[in-house]
Amino acid sequence: MHAWPASEVPALPGQGRDLRIHDTATGGLVTLDPGPVARIYVCGITPYDATHMGHAATYNAFDLVQRVWLDTKRQVHYVQNVTDVDDPLLERAERDGVDWVALAEKETALFREDMTALRMLPPQHYIGAVEAIPGIVPLVERLRELGAAYELEGDIYFSVESDSHFGSVSNLDAAAMRLLSAERGGDPDRPGKKNPLDPMLWMAAREGEPSWDGGSLGRGRPGWHIECVAIALDHFGMGFDVQGGGSDLAFPHHEMGASHAQVLTGEFPMAKTYVHAGMVALHGQKMSKSKGNLVFVSQLRRDGVDPAAIRLALLSHHYRADWEWTDEVLRDAMARLDRWRAAVSRPDGPSADALVEEIRGALANDLDAPAALAAVDRWAQRQETEGGTDTGAPGVVTRAVDALLGVAL
Repeated sequence: MHAWPASEVPALPGQGRDLRIHDTATGGLVTLDPGPVARIYVCGITPYDATHMGHAATYNAFDLVQRVWLDTKRQVHYVQNVTDVDDPLLERAERDGVDWVALAEKETALFREDMTALRMLPPQHYIGAVEAIPGIVPLVERLRELGAAYELEGDIYFSVESDSHFGSVSNLDAAAMRLLSAERGGDPDRPGKKNPLDPMLWMAAREGEPSWDGGSLGRGRPGWHIECVAIALDHFGMGFDVQGGGSDLAFPHHEMGASHAQVLTGEFPMAKTYVHAGMVALHGQKMSKSKGNLVFVSQLRRDGVDPAAIRLALLSHHYRADWEWTDEVLRDAMARLDRWRAAVSRPDGPSADALVEEIRGALANDLDAPAALAAVDRWAQRQETEGGTDTGAPGVVTRAVDALLGVAL
């Protein structure tokens, strides 16, 4: 599976700062110290509908992580998956009377278009669950050999009790885990499971549903969590720098995936840092496909909204915050974009050297994008009220906003 084209990231004078970011596992800020090549895995979409603002906010957060790393003169190795076979996709295809493969391909293509328009830097490896199946089967077989997996009516489950570190990502108690498992794709009430929290590794073939040869596992398809484990271990191995996604992935998805990998390898942790973005609401409820309360990036684009304004709307909220999308949020972003473009359109202006360092400092401090926007606002205000004589300043601001914030002026 191919990703989307990369926009050019302008080079800036000087060098960026190392990123301090909130780690879900420890509950505090940590300073990321990757080697010359920083490694990040971000969980991708299940492609049964278009990219909504919640998706866009999540990928914007991890795009900023990449931009901070690139500004420190590191290379970035970025991997993202696509869950291109799963119950929600199959259910939507059946509801709409369309082929599930065609639906997945259509929505994945639209996601690529949205990411390109928003200037999100693409992953080097963009891997679908279906193409990962040949690597998933041996992992499930190995977990069974290790006594960490068991069969229930043809399905294969992972035993969470096989990992002594289980719970170290989300730090939730068993009662909270059980509630979230039921809400987020688990089946804690299924009779016969050793532990209600045990997740499925391999689902035996169901009539009328797609299935693949699973060798000793029989025909079926992979569970949700083992998919990302197979892809991450294949491209990174253990101990990569950042595992990222929305806050709703901390449990069960990232918790379960970490346990799978830790039992498979005998190493800990799967990722050095677990980073999670907040949720975006509409009309008081988290945007979700099940609720249908969605604002789509593609629809805004069709309505003529500049993608740079959409990106500024996302950047105006801290990545870890839960916030609500409103018409006012978008209007404010469009007005900010107009002010910034007017400011950099002049032949000269106030010096921007300090501004570049302000943006760098804000982003290095747990991706504080709102503080970075405020710094640019102040420069634009000085440009409007005082002007300046630095003929290079508008170009410096244009390049810095592009390189560090992903906004094209």
